[in-house]
Amino acid sequence: MAKLKGKELGLSCMLNTEVGAVLAVLRRRMPESNSHFLSPQDDGCDTAILQSLKSLRALIFNPQQEWRKIDPAIYLSPFVDVIQSEEVPAAATGVALSSILKILKLEIFDEKTPGAKEMLNSVVTAITGCRLERTAPVAEDAVMMRILQVLTAIMYHRASFLLTDHSVCTVVNTCFQVVQQSANRGDLLQRSARYTMHELIQTIFTRLPDIEVRDWENSESDTEDGSLDSGYGIRATVDIFHFLCSLLNVVDVMESNEAGLGSQTADEDVQLFALVLINSALELSGESIGIHPKLLRMVQDDLCHHLIHYGTCSSPLVLSMICSTFLNVYHFLRRSIRLQLEAFFSFVLFKVMSLGNIIQIQEVTIEGIITFCRQPTFPIEAYVNFDCDPLCRNVFEEIGKLLCKHAFPAGGALTSLQVQAFEGLVLIIHNIAENIDKEENSTSVISGPYPVEVSKYRPFWEEKSRDENDLETWVEFVRMRKAQKRKLLIAGNHFNRDDKKGLDYLKISNLVSDDPKAYAMFFRYTPRLDKTMIGDYLGDPDEFHIRVLKEFTDTFQFSGMILDTALRTFLESFRLPGESQKIHRIVEAFSEKFYDQQSSEVFANKDAVFVLCYSLIMLNTDQHNPQVKKKMTEEEFIRNNRGINDGKDLLREYLSELFHSISTNAITIFGQSGLPVEMNPTRWIELVNRAKIVQPFVVCDFDRRIGRDMFATIAGPSVATLSAIFEQTDEEGILHECIEGFFSVARIAQFGLEDILDELLASFCKFTTLLNPYASSEETLYAFSHDMKPRMATLAVFTIANSFGESIKGGWRNIVDCLLKLKRLKLLPQSIVEPNHAPDSDMDTNNSRSESGVLFPGGQGLKLGHGRQSSGIVGRFSHFLSMESVEESLTLGVSELEQNLKVIQQCQVETIFSNSSKLPDEPLLNLGRSLIFAAAGKGQKFSTPVEEEETVGFCWDLLLIIASANTERFTNFWPQFHDFFLAVAQFPLFSPVPFAEKAILVLWKIALKLLSSYRADKLPEDLIFKSINLMWKLDKEIIDTCCEFITASIAKIITEYAGNLQTQLGWKSVLHLLSLTGRHPEFTYDTGVDTLITLLSEGTHVSRTNYAYCIDCAFSFVALKNTPTEKNMKIMDLMADSVNLLIQWYKNGYSDPGSNVSMVSNTSSSSVEDNMKALGSSNFAVNLFIKLGEALRKTSLARREEIRNHSISALQKSFVLAEDLYFTPSNCMNCFNLVIFAMVDDLHEKMLEYSRRENAEREVRSTEGTLKIAMELLTEVYLQFLKLLSESPGFRNFWMGILRRMDTCMKADLGDYGKSKVQEIVPDLLKRMITTMKEKEILVQREGDALWETTDIQIQWIAPSLKDELFPEES
Repeated sequence: MAKLKGKELGLSCMLNTEVGAVLAVLRRRMPESNSHFLSPQDDGCDTAILQSLKSLRALIFNPQQEWRKIDPAIYLSPFVDVIQSEEVPAAATGVALSSILKILKLEIFDEKTPGAKEMLNSVVTAITGCRLERTAPVAEDAVMMRILQVLTAIMYHRASFLLTDHSVCTVVNTCFQVVQQSANRGDLLQRSARYTMHELIQTIFTRLPDIEVRDWENSESDTEDGSLDSGYGIRATVDIFHFLCSLLNVVDVMESNEAGLGSQTADEDVQLFALVLINSALELSGESIGIHPKLLRMVQDDLCHHLIHYGTCSSPLVLSMICSTFLNVYHFLRRSIRLQLEAFFSFVLFKVMSLGNIIQIQEVTIEGIITFCRQPTFPIEAYVNFDCDPLCRNVFEEIGKLLCKHAFPAGGALTSLQVQAFEGLVLIIHNIAENIDKEENSTSVISGPYPVEVSKYRPFWEEKSRDENDLETWVEFVRMRKAQKRKLLIAGNHFNRDDKKGLDYLKISNLVSDDPKAYAMFFRYTPRLDKTMIGDYLGDPDEFHIRVLKEFTDTFQFSGMILDTALRTFLESFRLPGESQKIHRIVEAFSEKFYDQQSSEVFANKDAVFVLCYSLIMLNTDQHNPQVKKKMTEEEFIRNNRGINDGKDLLREYLSELFHSISTNAITIFGQSGLPVEMNPTRWIELVNRAKIVQPFVVCDFDRRIGRDMFATIAGPSVATLSAIFEQTDEEGILHECIEGFFSVARIAQFGLEDILDELLASFCKFTTLLNPYASSEETLYAFSHDMKPRMATLAVFTIANSFGESIKGGWRNIVDCLLKLKRLKLLPQSIVEPNHAPDSDMDTNNSRSESGVLFPGGQGLKLGHGRQSSGIVGRFSHFLSMESVEESLTLGVSELEQNLKVIQQCQVETIFSNSSKLPDEPLLNLGRSLIFAAAGKGQKFSTPVEEEETVGFCWDLLLIIASANTERFTNFWPQFHDFFLAVAQFPLFSPVPFAEKAILVLWKIALKLLSSYRADKLPEDLIFKSINLMWKLDKEIIDTCCEFITASIAKIITEYAGNLQTQLGWKSVLHLLSLTGRHPEFTYDTGVDTLITLLSEGTHVSRTNYAYCIDCAFSFVALKNTPTEKNMKIMDLMADSVNLLIQWYKNGYSDPGSNVSMVSNTSSSSVEDNMKALGSSNFAVNLFIKLGEALRKTSLARREEIRNHSISALQKSFVLAEDLYFTPSNCMNCFNLVIFAMVDDLHEKMLEYSRRENAEREVRSTEGTLKIAMELLTEVYLQFLKLLSESPGFRNFWMGILRRMDTCMKADLGDYGKSKVQEIVPDLLKRMITTMKEKEILVQREGDALWETTDIQIQWIAPSLKDELFPEES
């Protein structure tokens, strides 16, 4: 209680002091300096004031209750009276204001104090009515300072919300008056006034979020708000905001002043001041403006209109503030300013940059654009809301291209504007890249399609709200609208050249249907259409054209416009045709639309509008056609339009206004397409009207597919600009930003923009200086060593190849060319330059190598799949930049070569190829194609044959790494690789050396890799051997040059991987090449023959598939000259033993492990014989046996006798074993014809040939001996198969063939070498055969038996001595 009493006493003392101070000033009789003084007769004027102050003093120390509960009017009224008095000196007014200020700050009363509301409003009224006529300027400044302080204190007081809307507006108005009056006074007062104004706006608009919408219910009326306690509300806020907006338009008032240029400075000052206050209001109100319709409409209309109107003609400072203001509006109210935002970019930012303003203006504009782009969601929101809307401008695309245009270097050092635009461009690219790689977007469909196709008709003008529950559909819709917009622009180009083709294109592109509205929207909103063609179409009398005209007219919103304004708007969209009937139809459609939307009752019907429109068009021609000499007067115009309004006259004032409007400003009836458009009041009204019906601004998050489409619109100029800047600048910071920008482009390009990535790589590869065709190796190395830029570019090229290889197409060629150049410069690590060529080396190229000291951990390369990893790349480049100083390198004692190698180590080149398993098929094919073509010399320039050989070998080694890393999908890419080989062989200047020579080595390594493990799929094996055969056939000499490697590879395959060799082509190639490469006695014979013997000895891997090739290979080894006889005999014995395999396959129904299909079904119930009969002549086992027999038959002609004789022995053994094979009479005879008869005939011919030579007795006798053995073999085999042969219908002819050969041998003439010893054995052989035939009753004496008679006759000719013995009954 004591404390409370002490506080009350303190307040009383304070009031007493203030009253005393005011009384003291009032009683002063001393004149004020430089001003009037108070005369004694003025005391009467102050009597009431003095009396009220004295009364207050009497009550001060005798309060009836606490001061907080006392009506403030009791102790404030005397001071208020002092302020309001006209006769009180400035000093007294200042003291009274100080007293009120002290009372307000001490908060003697609060919102609960009775009379607080009335007193606060009274104080505001008093300050507003403060008179200072008798005050000196200096004293007046002090009083005005006090007024500002009191106004601030009132608004800061806890009971300030009790102020009425009118009082709050009065406070702001009073403060602004002080601001205006202070313009020509001291700087301190002016600053204080502006500061106070700012404080007031902040205080008022801070409260806006707390004002409920119900406060607006009575806001349309001019009455005060009904609630006592609610205080000031939305009305005051609206009025104050309207006042602030009106300050922007102060230039219109000041332009007519005679102050000239000085007024412009003052006006700019007011605009800046207003913009600062508006920004404060927006920042503090935030989104709450949007819930109050009138405030929102004021932002949409007044504020935005003023900002756009003055944006193009303001100083840099004002323009900067306008950009900031619009950014604030975007932040808080963008859902409601979609068209206004588009207009701001179109009519302010883009226009300022196109007009060629001073550099400061351009810099401010670029900074404004960049500031918008810094907002995380602005780029995608601009793209979705504008670029994807066929009825709007491509805001995002134009921003990107504008930045590219002004960042593109024109030679010399970069200007500040170019650097600024460059940074903005990089900012946009980073924004897209960071968002496109976010983890949370990984679930998005990234496969496209890229780009979207318009597959069916959808009205392109219809919009769709964003549905959080169905984002996929919405994204598809947005992308489809962009595709439609692109097609519309193409259709527009066609239309301008040929209207019919343009409209046909619309139909083909599914942009229009039978709906006339589609055509109307096309004519209305497609930019740069030929307006003459539009007018002709709309005026056509065809029924469909008339419907289109009506729909076209319905696209306009004429509400709020006067007639001439509406007519101007309408006629700007097309060129009015010259034909009167067409004009009539068009004007009639306009008149009907305008009449339906007019807001006043000016016109009685649409006919009145129609007639007046015609009159205005005629007036326009009359007033602005230079050929009309006598112009129509206003009176004539009014007279001409009498009685047109349903028989009545239109208001004279209305017609007069129209006359002056047309006379002053012509209607552009014959408008031209492509002319610059101004934001005039007419167009603004149209925009505001349209804004009421369009969908709100779509607020959205980033989507990967849309982000890709966004960048596609600016990709070409962006890459070109970054490349040009990187090429021309030497500033490290700019180069660093270029590199970061390039990496961001690569991160985006991996989503369906492969062409852009290729373009990027082409630029980078150019900067490496490695591809300069006119520079020698020494010049290239010098440039690479002494310039940081080439090394940065090289590091970037291979980083992109490692990180984004899956998206590279044609760019691989440039990468490979750079790689080959580095190899020639000897800058590649040893692990790449000198790979291991040994055929038995570890083929797992995925393992990292460490010979060169380069770290390739686990074979893993960089992957920039996500934004967070890009920081690692940037870090590497930062480190790279910090170490690139030549002086530092010299200081550290680092040589140029070591420095260069360090850079190349950073490139991690080997990882590109060892990790190629991560590449999709198409990039892998592109990489392989580039290596194959480079190996063939395409695009390469070799200084020496050694360099060529090393380069070709290097390319093939890289292909080996690729193939080894991708064996699991070998069939996906190798067929195309093989096609590349074929294409290479067709090159005009192609030389198979060293291409094919190096290729054959690598292809065998790949074959070893593929065959090292069993694969169910046999296609890879076929593919690799197809390529191997192609290569050695390109130049057969490589068989000799590479024989050791090939033989060793084949030996490894047959001894270790034979079970994995499954295809016919594989075995054929292996065994054929074994026979070719194994013919070198000093190099490969032993390995080759041992390999073959191993294969045949084991027999495990000899199958139906490879049996014929095994026989061919065996024959080729046996047929070699000067080879060990024992090896040849061993081979022939194994060949003979192989008949057991044929028997085994026959008995098993041909279901051997090497066969593809069983030739006899295991489930068949029929006999083997039936199955074999079904096979007919295709008895596979017998055919293989014949193959064996033919090989041994050909061996019987060898030069060495022991080989010949052993081959016949082997053949005899084969026939003995073959008895278990299923021989039919026909194939048995076939076997005789192809093997035995042919062998006998060949040996006989050989013997006769030798007999005709001189000094060839040894050869004759040797061959004769072999022939004897052959004849004995013939007899033995004949007798073995006699029964089977006799069953053949052709047995008689077959028997005649045997007799004929016996006769030939009996009559052989060896010339000088005497008789043949074969004659000695022929009778015995005949005797055996005939005797056996008789015993088996095959040869039986019967009357008319042709076989008997023929044999009898032949015996007489061959061996007459046997006739009596064999045919005794005829003797």
